[in-house]
Amino acid sequence: MSTQLQTAPYPVFVGSVADSLGRWLSENAFSNIFVLCDAQTHRHCLPFIQPLLPPEMPLFILETPHGQPLEQLKSLAVAEQIWAAMIGASLDRQALVLNLGGGVVGDLGGFCAALYKRGIQYVQVPTTLLAMTDAALGGKLGVDFQGLKNMIGVFAEPVAVFADPILLNTLSPRELLSGFAEVIKHAIIGSPALWTQLINGPHPLHMEHSDWPTLLAISMQVKLRIVKEDPTEKGLRKLLNFGHTAGHALESWFLQTPDPITHGEAVVMGMLIESHAAKKEHFEALWAYADRLYPRRHIPEWAYHELWALMQHDKKNEAGAVVLALPGDTPFSLELVRPLQESIFAALSACNQRVSS
Repeated sequence: MSTQLQTAPYPVFVGSVADSLGRWLSENAFSNIFVLCDAQTHRHCLPFIQPLLPPEMPLFILETPHGQPLEQLKSLAVAEQIWAAMIGASLDRQALVLNLGGGVVGDLGGFCAALYKRGIQYVQVPTTLLAMTDAALGGKLGVDFQGLKNMIGVFAEPVAVFADPILLNTLSPRELLSGFAEVIKHAIIGSPALWTQLINGPHPLHMEHSDWPTLLAISMQVKLRIVKEDPTEKGLRKLLNFGHTAGHALESWFLQTPDPITHGEAVVMGMLIESHAAKKEHFEALWAYADRLYPRRHIPEWAYHELWALMQHDKKNEAGAVVLALPGDTPFSLELVRPLQESIFAALSACNQRVSS
């Protein structure tokens, strides 16, 4: 079974993708369907939806060099390859792009669809928890550029999203926990009841399959409410960047090391650093909960200046000042903080001390 979220500005389904996608495709006509996936989703997830699609659909599979993060494919060079494949498939403006994968696939596929022939329709079929709760919703699309995350991008909403918890079974424990960072973020910024449920509930790796649809729906609706109120990030939508100013800097920095961190691990570290720098009351509870779920990572002191330099490129910055988007005292309230370099360094040091304790 599948449930359609009523608060969404476009159809968002949680539950059986075979049921929801099949019914939705039968109600909408497209000249062609172009599927974008990566090697893992091609192998493990495409069989769930392939019976619902045209038998000879155009298919583009993102391949990464052995051992390299998929994030490295979020580039203009790879976008050019996808556009070439779209042209080769003779896609017209009545075609549909179906993105089957995590955030990288969704960002790339949506970005390419939004620009191809000045825009064709696309749907998101997220296969990771991170994509289900965050990347697949809201229409923020883009690629990385010169080592900076999401530097080139557009706003373009999908025409539908299909989130099936059964696809979470294809994830490794680390990938599942990476996505859970966004569930934590949504709980802190918009759902005190969900936050209480999380800190008093089981470890996400030990949750029952039947628990996921409800949890997904609550988390997704926090983001959808914010996006509906502020679709192009002029105000409240900046709240969804909680943890991401420091988190993106950490993710970019660790990507250049032999031991990269996941996006979710970076966001959790970012939420901790930003909360400490802004002296937010939820810091202690967040630290205790994060310590249950995520590995402790030390950040060398000599890297502090490099991280601060990376934070200078964050898209929320104003007049050369770093701007942190933090939750206010009530749900769905935004507080913008312009930290001094010293407060970020102090937060990094404080987190490092806890890591070594």
